Amino acid sequence: MRILLWHVHGSWTTGFVQGPHDYVVPVLPDRGPDGVGRAQSWDWPDTVREVAPERLGDEDLDVVVLQRPHELDLVRQWTGRRPGQDLPAVYLEHNVPGGRVPFDRHPLADQRRIPVVHVTDFNALLWDNGQAPFTVIDHGIVDPGHRYTGELERAAVVVNEPVRRGRAVGTDLVVDLARRHPVDVFGMKAHALRDLPDVPAGLRTFEDLDQERLHTEMARRRVYLHPNRWTSLGLSLVEAMTLGMPVVVVASTESAIAVPPEAGIVSTRPEELAASVRDLLHDADLARAMGARAREHALHRFGLKRFLHEWDAVLAAVHAGQSLPGSAP
Repeated sequence: MRILLWHVHGSWTTGFVQGPHDYVVPVLPDRGPDGVGRAQSWDWPDTVREVAPERLGDEDLDVVVLQRPHELDLVRQWTGRRPGQDLPAVYLEHNVPGGRVPFDRHPLADQRRIPVVHVTDFNALLWDNGQAPFTVIDHGIVDPGHRYTGELERAAVVVNEPVRRGRAVGTDLVVDLARRHPVDVFGMKAHALRDLPDVPAGLRTFEDLDQERLHTEMARRRVYLHPNRWTSLGLSLVEAMTLGMPVVVVASTESAIAVPPEAGIVSTRPEELAASVRDLLHDADLARAMGARAREHALHRFGLKRFLHEWDAVLAAVHAGQSLPGSAP
């Protein structure tokens, strides 16, 4: 198939474009949010093509994967076709609801032409999907390989814009932990943490690493900390497990059930999270054994083969005008 989609979430898209299709991504001169084009920090295959908006109408598109409500209008403006009518469409929902949870109504809840695919069961449960058909496809990632060395007795955190997003991504928990144990934070605008009052000396920040370098640097740290309170299941957590890292995780949203006991520590108690980080920093053998089990679990649950197979089934159903496999209502 020839699939139109916007480059919205680079890590998720990296797995998606490994499939057997042709992928068209809009590109604008400024590479802004509606025209990022191909990834600069991830490795994408040649089957992903950049196309300017004024040329999209000439593309023989089979389906569009929508990810933001305003893309419905962009498709109409840029292709002259109506998603769900003239052009088969599916809406991919990456996020947890963020308003009057659990009463938030999904933007596509009042229609039946465009099915919704959630990336976690938790998201599907919390959103009011209304009459829209919906299903769930768990994340799938390209295996970065077992890279864990744990040579640095530090905890790693990966989060974009930790200051702006604040408590949602557990920034306060990270800062508090860094007062007791060394923590390295990776991600976009991570340096903004340095401007917070009373930043502990144990907190270091890193920006602008491509995926290859990021994975290598993560794996040098002894333990991965996932402090997010209210986000969808972070791909950085899945990637950390796949790298062979032991993980310490706030038990919230899908993260509460994504990590089995043998692969990491999952808790809602900050003191227990801090104690778990301490234990893993001080016990390299325990950390290595737990990380090995984390990798085994991640490869099984978030493997690329399963992910692409489920997406192929959804795309085929949408293109044929059929119900999604495993969909509701």
